[in-house]
Amino acid sequence: MSTLENRPNTALVVIDVQQGVVSDAHQRDGVVANIATLVDRARAEAVPVVWVQHSDDHLAMGSDPWQYVPELTRRDEEALVHKSYNDSFEATELEEVLAAAGVGRLVVTGAETDACVRATIHGALTRGYDVTLVGDAHTTADRSPWGAPPPEQVIAHTNLYWQFQSAPGRTTAVVPTGEVAFTV
Repeated sequence: MSTLENRPNTALVVIDVQQGVVSDAHQRDGVVANIATLVDRARAEAVPVVWVQHSDDHLAMGSDPWQYVPELTRRDEEALVHKSYNDSFEATELEEVLAAAGVGRLVVTGAETDACVRATIHGALTRGYDVTLVGDAHTTADRSPWGAPPPEQVIAHTNLYWQFQSAPGRTTAVVPTGEVAFTV
């Protein structure tokens, strides 16, 4: 298990599934449905659900695009982490939230694959967490007009390379929604 001492628990992390972030995302409805399934399962298994919400000059806090999609509803007792950098740990209280819950393993979902999801999974691994990326529960918009690969290739590449990441005393994995295990 992770290199973090006394952190036997797992948390589900839902990154930036906000109206303005996923409005044009690849397979938006299916990804949101998979995340909703995982949120329901985590709640049923008493696994902490941590919601991450981005704001910046293009995504103003409190605006409609800043709001989480209506299909996903955070409960009052579930942690909400506000961020303004891609890595959900950077200049936020995420580490404190996870430490208080004894979390050393993250199950990560959300948007966008090639920005905040990627930065967060790398940031988590570097900080000592075990990280499972849910391969069919993250998405991104099409940036191919600016030279990026099509979104399905961005997602596939992230899923491919993440399963081969490693660090001493830590694990990484990529699994589909139906194979997520919150206990190890």
